[in-house]
Amino acid sequence: MRGPLFYSKILLFGEYGIIKDSKGLSIPYNFYNGALKIDVHHTISTHKSNASLKRFAEYLETIQTENPKLVSFDMDALKKDVENGLYFDSSIPQGYGVGSSGALVAAIYDKYAKDKITVLENLTREKLLSLKAIFAEMESFFHGKSSGLDPLNSYLSLPILINSKDNIEPAGIPSQTENGKGAVFLLDSGSTGETAPMVQIFMESMKQEGFRNMLKDQFVKHTDACVDDFLKGDVKSLFGNIKQLSKVVLDNFKPMIPAQFHKLWKNGIDSNAYYLKLCGSGGGGYMLGFTEDIDKARTALKDYKLEVVYSF
Repeated sequence: MRGPLFYSKILLFGEYGIIKDSKGLSIPYNFYNGALKIDVHHTISTHKSNASLKRFAEYLETIQTENPKLVSFDMDALKKDVENGLYFDSSIPQGYGVGSSGALVAAIYDKYAKDKITVLENLTREKLLSLKAIFAEMESFFHGKSSGLDPLNSYLSLPILINSKDNIEPAGIPSQTENGKGAVFLLDSGSTGETAPMVQIFMESMKQEGFRNMLKDQFVKHTDACVDDFLKGDVKSLFGNIKQLSKVVLDNFKPMIPAQFHKLWKNGIDSNAYYLKLCGSGGGGYMLGFTEDIDKARTALKDYKLEVVYSF
């Protein structure tokens, strides 16, 4: 058995902000993917994934018992497959902010959910929100609290625009330019980040009035403007807003930026060669970079590995 492929995702804009109802924009990233497979030989390399799926199956059984209206699974088939060596064969790096658990959740829902909402249907807002709610419950197994957006992106393989918590829609993003100098890129921090502790730090900060005001007046404002600019293809305004956003993050989200990158982050802002922002919850993994001139950015970041994910 080998299931369909589910892709990683990149949240271009909206990390942390979407917890407080900012806009967000998430795009599939086809470079990494994963699929469910069965290893009948139960080799050592698949053991960890199989053991994790066994615990996940128990958790899903609890969900459907406690909330039968939300979702139900063919538990017999899932348990049988787990016994037979089910595992998730994935190239998506874990703890890198590109949705490794989201792709797994999407794959399990696709294969084992009963009465599932399929990608081929007319996706009304109600259906999207139902899927998001189901995926949030499922993915909470991995993170403690999930918005459900990563699995939704992976499941639909479409860019998703988050207008607010209850208002999400598939988005058309401007098509990429082949020889464009402008680019969105991933910068590898060389270490993994854990989502739960980062979200914990954020929630603690939210208890301070000053932080809450900064989030509303600066972070959410610039995030929303970035989303609008990106969708309109207004590159000039976009880079102005990204620069502001990059500054706000450096000033207020220091714990989420690995210490050795504080200087690099500031250099980008000062030189205008590139602007960095968080990719996912931060703390390690990838950082997201934006540049109007990829050659300039490559030179400035010559000691680091850059992966271009979108060209302007």
